[in-house]
Amino acid sequence: MTKVQKISKNITPFAGVYFAHDEFKRSGLRELVDDQLGVRFSTKSYSYGNLFGNIFNLFLSGGECAEDIQRHFRPTLEQIPGNEVASADTLLRCFGELATENTTVVSSTGKAYQFNINEKLNDLNIKSLLLTGQLKKGNFHDFDYDNQIIEHEKYDAKKTYKMNTGYFPGVASIDGKIVYIENRDGNANVKTAQSETLSRAYQLLKDNHIYINRSRMDAGSYAEDIIKTVAAYSRLFYIRANKCESLTAEILKITGWQNAEINFKAYQLASIPFTNFLAERNYRLVIMREKTDDSCVDLFEGEKFNYRCILTNDRTSTEKEIIEYYNQRGNSEKLFDIQNNDFGWRRLPTSNMAANTVYLIITAMLKNYYTYLLKKVSAVFTDILPTSRLKRFIFRFIAVSGRYVYQGRQWTLQLYTQRPYDSLFNG
Repeated sequence: MTKVQKISKNITPFAGVYFAHDEFKRSGLRELVDDQLGVRFSTKSYSYGNLFGNIFNLFLSGGECAEDIQRHFRPTLEQIPGNEVASADTLLRCFGELATENTTVVSSTGKAYQFNINEKLNDLNIKSLLLTGQLKKGNFHDFDYDNQIIEHEKYDAKKTYKMNTGYFPGVASIDGKIVYIENRDGNANVKTAQSETLSRAYQLLKDNHIYINRSRMDAGSYAEDIIKTVAAYSRLFYIRANKCESLTAEILKITGWQNAEINFKAYQLASIPFTNFLAERNYRLVIMREKTDDSCVDLFEGEKFNYRCILTNDRTSTEKEIIEYYNQRGNSEKLFDIQNNDFGWRRLPTSNMAANTVYLIITAMLKNYYTYLLKKVSAVFTDILPTSRLKRFIFRFIAVSGRYVYQGRQWTLQLYTQRPYDSLFNG
């Protein structure tokens, strides 16, 4: 029989989160949050920087919702000298305090949708990326944009094109880091007011001296007004084009197909001048086609093909180079999986779009901070990669036994491990 001895000392199994807390302050992020958002109109002592730190610590310890800070992590986080740990209700009030009123947007067909635009928090997010060196002022970056269904059953959920209910926010990213979020009703058409959304995102980046080299988007951005906006803010753009009757007729005239192998599959490639609705711009349509397994013969071509088209103003890259660059959009789309499963997007905390938009932006900031943190940790811990998902990071870094003790008139963090945490805290 195993003998059990209980020790009353205040030891936590999540002491690795103390480095995340320490770095949040040392990097200047907490001060930035307080400077940008100002003083809270509350009788409580918690600043916004304090509350953001609570939220970051909660998720980096393995929590999934605000209630977890009281149920599971308060004893750990209260050990941090000088740290104020807010209640779940206070964290939820924070989302409401930072919310902005919804905007009614009317589509070209006369249908009204609710959008939520929070430029102040989006600006804070960009400034946090600049502060941590993840974006550089004056540099040109590659920009991705997509709309993501966030499924939920709150009272303001609308039925999406996938027949579930939720929101349909537009999300812009640079090099795997979210830089802009604008929420919208789940039933809003992807093209509705997208040009205005992109203008706000591009302009906010430009105001922070971040410029765009290449923009990359799917067929949801294939519309004249959207293309004009993208072209105005980007050196180059790559937008998936929808086939239509006029494009099909042009494609069938092509005779100079070039064979190419992309991702170990055989394709035929070609490009033609784009003459659909922006002929005066001298744009280029890059086409790739792949033989299908359909045994039926096409009356016009003899064989059946699947076609994909990319509209671009890049006239120097080869068709293969353009297609391979566009195909890298898959990397940016992994962001949504990470946000949903690691950083809380699948469990929205409140019952209205405005406050939930705040939550989406704060947790996007958390993901960006996590990327910054991971780069520092992976430089010291060889079994942690710069691309590690949060669960692995928690198992290999956060989950270490330790406690703060006051001795020699100073606080000392005691960690029960031989792993090189001291190199991080003292670096």
